[in-house]
Amino acid sequence: MRKEIIEAKHKKTLSLNRHNTNEFFFTVVICTYNRANLLGKALQSLVNQKFRDFEVIVVDDGSTDQTFAVVKEFRNKLNLRYIFQQNKGLSIARNVGGFSANGEFITFLDSDDEYLPQHLMLRYEILMQERTIQFLYGGVQIIGNEYVPDVNNPNSLVHLSECVVGGTFFIKKDLFMKMNGFNQMEYGDDYDFYKRVLQEKVPIKKVDFPTYIYNRNSEDSICNTIINKGKTKNVKEKGSQK
Repeated sequence: MRKEIIEAKHKKTLSLNRHNTNEFFFTVVICTYNRANLLGKALQSLVNQKFRDFEVIVVDDGSTDQTFAVVKEFRNKLNLRYIFQQNKGLSIARNVGGFSANGEFITFLDSDDEYLPQHLMLRYEILMQERTIQFLYGGVQIIGNEYVPDVNNPNSLVHLSECVVGGTFFIKKDLFMKMNGFNQMEYGDDYDFYKRVLQEKVPIKKVDFPTYIYNRNSEDSICNTIINKGKTKNVKEKGSQK
């Protein structure tokens, strides 16, 4: 495992297993913030993958809990790198992981979600059969509330079947670099990236097998945070009308 601490004035690197550029077929990026209690389950789902040609980059967005201790437990089970940065938000954390990737394709796993064991294998088979594909997405199983804030109107909710889920993205590294990663925004950076991919007019494919387990029960998720803010706002507005 390689630990990288990214700070404005200090940088320290601990190298245990270094890897050459493009050594892996996939790079799985996990961005996390104070989720030591959930992260182990996500990492274990990677240990359980039937396909093994991948590396994992955990980008710790300024956690103050035992996140690094959890990651260390998996250092002999995965091709693993850990990058720590001061809290900068999900979009930047995703980019840090993506720009550091050694895989041909970059994909993501939220720290409160999981992959089913065949998740990477099924995508590998498709990408090998259709070598021109540069962007693959889709295939999600939802645990919990199936409605999320509308990216165009966060006060309204839409069903996840109408959305793209960033965790299911498989992006050719060259395309990710060309697009300069995700745009920085509070919410909807995955939908924004998807729209930009369409503008690139590259070969894309959607799959339907639900092997990405999307956990909607985490109270600290961005979607639930926005929903709860909306509820608080409505309560205050109703209270002021009395």
